[in-house]
Amino acid sequence: MSDSEKEYGTLHIERRDNVATIHMYNLTDGIVAGRKLDFHWEIAMALGELRDDQDIRVVVMTGAKDGEFMVSPRTPHYEDPGALAGHNEPKGSWKIFNGIIRAHTTLTEMEKPVIARVNGDAAGFGQSLMFGCDLIIAREDARIADIHMGMGDVAPYGPPFALVPGDGGASLIPLYMSPALAKEYLMLAKEYTAREMADMHIINYAVPLDELDAKVDGIVAKLLEKPPLTLAWTKRSVNRYIADQHNRTLDASAAYEMVNFLQWERAGYKQDMDFE
Repeated sequence: MSDSEKEYGTLHIERRDNVATIHMYNLTDGIVAGRKLDFHWEIAMALGELRDDQDIRVVVMTGAKDGEFMVSPRTPHYEDPGALAGHNEPKGSWKIFNGIIRAHTTLTEMEKPVIARVNGDAAGFGQSLMFGCDLIIAREDARIADIHMGMGDVAPYGPPFALVPGDGGASLIPLYMSPALAKEYLMLAKEYTAREMADMHIINYAVPLDELDAKVDGIVAKLLEKPPLTLAWTKRSVNRYIADQHNRTLDASAAYEMVNFLQWERAGYKQDMDFE
């Protein structure tokens, strides 16, 4: 086992036997304190690095510790007046929103299968990354939600105001759910357990935590048995539809979220913002 030569502050990469695992530090962790704005950019760079690594045939994405796959900072984080400042300044907003687009584009275009090993809650961008993966294997009690429209109400993760789900949710969720379910999930920030999502055939597998590694390892082993080029062309064939969806909606929804951030800033983050 060897870690990636490239160092990241919000994640680390482990390589072993043609498999790379991205361990994502949660934005609730002190280890990434002050680096929240870096994660979106770094996950995009890490995925690009692994796409180019010819020794890697399967990628696994997981949380660095059990309990949280990837979630937004907890709501008290945003009580700091400077917590949102970077979102609205040019460099910070570029790193966030360009990182979102590059991460999802790479997940879709990467010739290698990517597995989400969901070892805990997936909320906000973590949930969007999960849905961007090719296969989703989760601990059955993990909570999954696109928290944008219910920030501060779910878990509680995220700032205490609602936002457009522009980090991939509005683009990907309609591919996994019917339009009515997708709108309920996004507009109400509806929370599901992984078990519920598996029973609805939205994700592949939901298993007890102590069975998660065996399930992931079994799927990885089967993928490694497949001819790499045939596997790559198969993924590319299926993902043309997803790529088309991103081309139509991802840039727009990310832009809408940025505009929404600016609206909240102008309104002083007050909940009475309205059309009038």
